[in-house]
Amino acid sequence: MPVLDVSELNIVIAILGAFIILYGFISVKIKQVWYLGEALPAVVIGVMLGPIAAKFLQAEKWGSAEEGQQEAITLGLCRIVIGVQLVIAGFQLPARYQQFRWKEMAICLLPVMTIMWICTSLCILVTVPKLSLLAALVIGSCVTCTDPILSQAVAKGPFADKFVPRALREIISSEAGANDGFGFPFLLLATYLIRHADLEGVKFKAGSEGVVEGVKDLAERALYMLSKREEEEVGRLGGGVPMAMEQWIVEGWLYIIFMSVVIGAILGYGSMYAIKFGLRKKWIDSESFLLWPMALGLFIIGICGVLGTDDLLACFVAGNAMNWNGLYLEEAEKRHDEVNSCFDVILNFGGFMYIGTIIPWSQFQLPDVTGITVGRLMILGFLVLMFRRIPAIFLMYKIMPNCVKDWKEALFMGYFGPIGIGAVFYVEHTRHLFPKPGEATTEEEENLVAAMIPVVYFLVIFSIVVHGLSIPALDAFYRYKKIPPISEAEPAEIRMLSDNDALPNNAKVDFRRNSVYVHNRFSRPVSMAPGPELYRWNDQMPRDMERDSQATYGNNNQMPPVDYAQKLQTIRFAENGYPMEKAITQ
Repeated sequence: MPVLDVSELNIVIAILGAFIILYGFISVKIKQVWYLGEALPAVVIGVMLGPIAAKFLQAEKWGSAEEGQQEAITLGLCRIVIGVQLVIAGFQLPARYQQFRWKEMAICLLPVMTIMWICTSLCILVTVPKLSLLAALVIGSCVTCTDPILSQAVAKGPFADKFVPRALREIISSEAGANDGFGFPFLLLATYLIRHADLEGVKFKAGSEGVVEGVKDLAERALYMLSKREEEEVGRLGGGVPMAMEQWIVEGWLYIIFMSVVIGAILGYGSMYAIKFGLRKKWIDSESFLLWPMALGLFIIGICGVLGTDDLLACFVAGNAMNWNGLYLEEAEKRHDEVNSCFDVILNFGGFMYIGTIIPWSQFQLPDVTGITVGRLMILGFLVLMFRRIPAIFLMYKIMPNCVKDWKEALFMGYFGPIGIGAVFYVEHTRHLFPKPGEATTEEEENLVAAMIPVVYFLVIFSIVVHGLSIPALDAFYRYKKIPPISEAEPAEIRMLSDNDALPNNAKVDFRRNSVYVHNRFSRPVSMAPGPELYRWNDQMPRDMERDSQATYGNNNQMPPVDYAQKLQTIRFAENGYPMEKAITQ
């Protein structure tokens, strides 16, 4: 006799499938008209169907329903969602982008991130009671990085296609991909300063048991030169600042950062040469070719997880290295790659819907335990929005004029530095660096582990809502000011595959050629570096210094009409070896 099987698995996959269908039915409206993206609707559905409301999605009941399994599920899910998308973000940048923009990337990863870390930590320190400066630095490091998923939506979304210059879009995308893995040095520095702080003057928790545990941890320091990450081996080790700096350099920089870069570069370059050889021999079919970034991302996540290095940074480096010669992106465009875009969408849906189900609403109002209240968190959210990133970009944008041309672009780049699933990854990873709540031996650590979860998760949900609604508001402002979209002298030509396909933003149809001309398109296989200009269709045309950022943020100059068909015909003649004069006369 048939019986109902209302298992957690059946409920989860039914809800995920139903949401994708309903979202997809009006996806053009959501993305290209309302500019809401994927993260905000998915989080809202997760909240509505999670433990706080309908109770359909409850991660604590998944699998074996063991206590504490939600933390492991969250960390693993974040690694997969971020890692795979970082490989995709890496190969979608132009070839040799990191080589051409090394100065701008160094500025974004070192001084800008340092200022962001300090400013964010100070905001946390003044709004969250019972936290020391080092504890605030730990929590601040979790939300310092710009979220790679939400930033890619800002840099590559329909609004950016119309109004954000390509150079600015590329630096936002590249910075978000790199700095999410580059956040470990900030986290580990604050962690090691707490872990190896001199025990003299440290306030242990009341009771002889705390003192005994403190002495035990001090004895263990003599046996372990390198601190371990396992939960049973964390706590006060003593040793002072010299020991903390030693561990920070050896483990934080050499082992985690440098080794991750090496692993990503080796696997990325190996993939590049393997793909080049396989394509020449015609051994790789389209399915395997387009699945390569996802497979590479999963492999790197597993390898780096085994070794204990930074899998996120390794994934981004591998994505850049895989397209270092521009071949993969060019070939993917020729094959009309929509596979990796679909991976992006489904990972975003699943990841952000899951985040909506695990938000710790009950911890946002605990004045007697952590001193945290909803009012304090709201103040913190606006302080972080104003002072976390905007001051750092304003201080540095004048020394990277090739990417950020004026204060308006600097304001856009500074404001749109969202906090999202990357922060969830860092705070869940931080759980393994400190004792569990109630097991800490000092008041400083106890206050830290009690406050970091509600603070980080609130900033995540605050950023998703505020930044998710900022794009529609900015679009309304642009419509009111009648600011025209960016126009290029040589837009990208894309073949129309179906008459029923929605037209991309900032694009026009040429029915005679059965193609679409897309202005300010993000994806291009080659770089725009100083020197000979490399175009998608032709590398023999002279460089145009004003080709990139036109008609944005108040520039109302209209480009003169261009005969794109004649221009493309000229380019094809040049590619076939005909002189330019002969091509024009033809």
